[in-house]
Amino acid sequence: MIDAVRLLPLTLLGALLGADVVSFPQAMISRPIVASTLGGAITGNVMAGLLTGAVLEMLAMETLPVGASRYPEWGSASLVGGALAGAYPAMTPGAVIVGVFVGVATAWAGGWSMYALRRLNGVWAERAVPAMEMGSRRAVMTLQLRGLTADLLRGAVLTLIALLVWTPVTDHVLAHWTIGRAASHSVLAAVAAGVAGGAIWRQSHGAAGSKWYLLAGAVLGIILLVLT
Repeated sequence: MIDAVRLLPLTLLGALLGADVVSFPQAMISRPIVASTLGGAITGNVMAGLLTGAVLEMLAMETLPVGASRYPEWGSASLVGGALAGAYPAMTPGAVIVGVFVGVATAWAGGWSMYALRRLNGVWAERAVPAMEMGSRRAVMTLQLRGLTADLLRGAVLTLIALLVWTPVTDHVLAHWTIGRAASHSVLAAVAAGVAGGAIWRQSHGAAGSKWYLLAGAVLGIILLVLT
């Protein structure tokens, strides 16, 4: 269970990760494998956070964030998923699969929050048009800072609400979890690999020789898995 002491750093980090997705600094720290690992580290189980993040990263490969399209917000969501998975003793059956589910659900909600913020940014920008047309530097800076601050607040609020909502749900689910760790992880890995494989193929199959590169990568991955 996540205690109140960890809520503050998780909320602050969620604000930064939420902003990193589209606003600042766009340093890729919001990628699921990074964000989830950080969440697991804060709650005491880095490995659970890393495993959760690896699965969420494969699922996130399906997302192509372009233009004004509505897509899941994986930064804050992955932090929440990794934090919840890491809040339980090492290798607790079901912790990772529940963390992944929470991450996906929160990412969906985060996508709607980004859409709402874009609408609000549009209202602010429309109101600032007269001042910007007059060459007001202050209007431009105010608009930029307001949007960045709103994105930070969006990430913080999303993270805090998700943690407060999903922590008791996760406690209840894991208290009644009956599927073994190996079975649940195997099913989760198979589903994630299928989604990731489909996403990679759709985004790269038009390139010359792509199928051979994908085949070589798969063979190399299997060899490394067997050797380690």
